[in-house]
Formats: sequence, structure tokens, C-alpha cells
Amino acid sequence: MKTVKLIAGLALATITVSTFAAEEVNVYSYRQPRLIEPMLDIFTEDTGIRVNVLYAKKGMLQRLKSEGANTPADLVFTVDIGRLADVKNADLTQAVSSDVLNANIPDSQRDDGGHWYGLTQRARIIVASKDRVNLDDILSYEDLASDKMKGRVCTRSGKHAYMIGLTAMMIAYHGEPKAEIWAAGLKANLARKPQGNDRAQVKAIKEGECDVAVINHYYMFNMLNDPKQVPWAESVNVIFPNQADRGTHMNISGMAMTKYAKNSENALKLMEYLASEKAQKMYSEVNGEYPVQAGVEWSDQLRMWGEFKRDEIDLTEIAANRGTAIKMMDRVAYDN
Repeated sequence: MKTVKLIAGLALATITVSTFAAEEVNVYSYRQPRLIEPMLDIFTEDTGIRVNVLYAKKGMLQRLKSEGANTPADLVFTVDIGRLADVKNADLTQAVSSDVLNANIPDSQRDDGGHWYGLTQRARIIVASKDRVNLDDILSYEDLASDKMKGRVCTRSGKHAYMIGLTAMMIAYHGEPKAEIWAAGLKANLARKPQGNDRAQVKAIKEGECDVAVINHYYMFNMLNDPKQVPWAESVNVIFPNQADRGTHMNISGMAMTKYAKNSENALKLMEYLASEKAQKMYSEVNGEYPVQAGVEWSDQLRMWGEFKRDEIDLTEIAANRGTAIKMMDRVAYDN
């Protein structure tokens, strides 16, 4: 085994791969290295294909645009349907035809033309103080804007992709005028100016700054595995919203083959591997994310939270509403 330096760029990381790797595939990833290394290591062991990864916290789209046909990237890994749509809409991806991908990934979790595929699902849950919140008062995303939540809600920036995705979902179901009333109501209920990541919202509940927050579910998974953050996680109840109607909003992490992929055959092999039952189960166990492939066994933590009703809206509709959602958050001055 040896450690390979990853592609030079916005940030560097390392992945341990087998010395016999005679072929390679190059990946640009918004996903942190620790979240994908276990799957990539095993892929290399099984296939002999080395995986080189550039981890980019930001700027991936701009980098791909500037590199054009000279990009070394074969695949893009990213989070949120919006970022997948942005890469596709910039004409930086190519259509992929694969019976394996089509069989393992539901229609609603992939692009109709094969330009992107979902890898995992993440539920946008509500967390509420165990001591200060009556759970009957917060059963839906709509309840976040109710009078009972006045001055009690924490969120991250309204311009973050996760919040934009949630707002885009509200537009899809309620139309723009009613969704804007909801966004303004949510803004009016904030206990503090939007700030921090999703973990910071749970910490704020623990410290009494607010009583309710909206986060991605896997942050709870991660906090429960971090001794310092366990008290934060244990201070809240997990709520899967809208179980009486459309179900909980689900976003994805996903992948796309770049338009100018030089190692397209190896890239397709990696895509199909990540959609396999083996890799999907690892995503659940290592990252606490929900597999997109039906029937894959969940981790113990996910099973503890139990089954829940998921919003089955096609993610392309969410992506189409993102521009409107961004303007809406500006109009209600959400971050001010």
C-alpha cells in the first residue's frame, strides 16, 4: 500500500491506495475526504483502479469552467441537487447510460438524461429542545413560521444550499406567494441572526439561545459519535416533519461524469460501484446517510430513528425553483 498525493488545487488530501493500481480515475469532490475514503479504498482494492481526489470546499464550478476541455476531472461528487444542477446547466457534464445505475437509483433521484445520479439521501429534519418544546407544536415545516415559534428558531444562512433547497420545496408545494409568506414568517421567528453550520444550531438549543432548528439528519449521527458533541445531540428530539401529508424533505449527495472525462470507462465503473449495495451500505454505516438504493440495510442509528414518510417530489423540480428561492430569501431579508 502507498499514500498518493491528490490532484493539486483548492485543497489537498490523501488517500491510501494499492500499489498495483495500473489505471486511474480523477474526482473533484465537495464531499470531505473522510466521508468518501472508505468506499474509494475498497473500490481500488477490488478493481486496481487508483482514485485521485481534489477536495474543494468552494469554487469547483468555476474551476471546471476555467479548465474546459483541459480538465483532469472525470467525475464530480457534490451535495445538494442545486449544485448537481449547476454543473449540468453549465454544460460541464455528459449523459451516462448504465443499466446498473438505472436499476439501483430511483427515477426521482437521477437526471432524466443521465447527467447526474443521486448517491445518498439526507432528510431535512427539525430538532427541538427536550425541555422547552411541546412536540405537538412543531409537526411540519409550516409550523416553523407559526406564532408558537416566535423568537425560538435557529437556522444557518438562508442563502446556504440546504436552506435554499428547503425553500424551493415550499415553492413547489405552495406556490411562490404562499411560500414567501412562510419565509417571512420563519425570518420573524428567528431567535438570532442566521449563522453557523447545522451542528451550531443544535449547540445553540443546548445553550438556550433557541428552542428549535432545522438541520440535515446526518449531523445528529455525527454528533452522537463525537464525545464533545453528544450533550448537544442528547438535548433535542428528532422530528421528521410533515408525516401527516407529503413527508419529510429529502435532498441528495450525487455524482456526475464530466463532459471532458479522459477516463470515462473507469469513471463509469466507480459510479456503478458507488451505487452498489456494498457501497450504499457503507454510506449508511460510515456517514449515517440514507441509501438511495431500495432495500439496503440501514445503520443501527438510522434504524433507531425508525421508518418515516419521505417527500417523493422529483428533485429536478426542486432544482428548477432554486433561483426563485434565492431571490425570495433576499426579499424577506432573511440573513439581515
